[in-house]
Amino acid sequence: MKLTRPARRAALVVHVVASAAWLGLTLGLLALGVTAATTDAPETVSAGVRGMKLFADWLLLPLALLTLVSGLVLALGTPWGLARYRWVYTKFWLTLGTTLATFFALRPGVNSAFAAVAAGAPLPDAGDVLFGPVVSLSAYVFMTVLSLLKPWGLTRRGRRSRPAVRSMPS
Repeated sequence: MKLTRPARRAALVVHVVASAAWLGLTLGLLALGVTAATTDAPETVSAGVRGMKLFADWLLLPLALLTLVSGLVLALGTPWGLARYRWVYTKFWLTLGTTLATFFALRPGVNSAFAAVAAGAPLPDAGDVLFGPVVSLSAYVFMTVLSLLKPWGLTRRGRRSRPAVRSMPS
């Protein structure tokens, strides 16, 4: 099923906005995590971790899922395809992986840090608030570069599905 031009443009806008928001949110989480991990002021640690929890609870998964779904719509509804180009295929798997990591690692790490700080304890491990955002941000920047540069060409499947080029008769 191919998307009409207006549908493709709408899906592209949704995808770019959701992806940029996900990247920006992760940068914000990293700033809050660095602040919480590098200060000695308990109220600053608490504010940083509370901010991270708020963003993680309300924004991270919706943006991750919107990015994943809009990317799938674009891949399946345009000539790029999901498995025709290496850059699209790579972005899909990285997006799926970071979405799962957000759900199973980043959010639990933030929740663990929040629970400890809310109970009056110091930040248990700076890795709980730093590792997830650093890894996520690295992946999102890499995916942005892939979107802009579109490297690597066709996959084996993409080469097989390409129409054969006919030679001109002499």
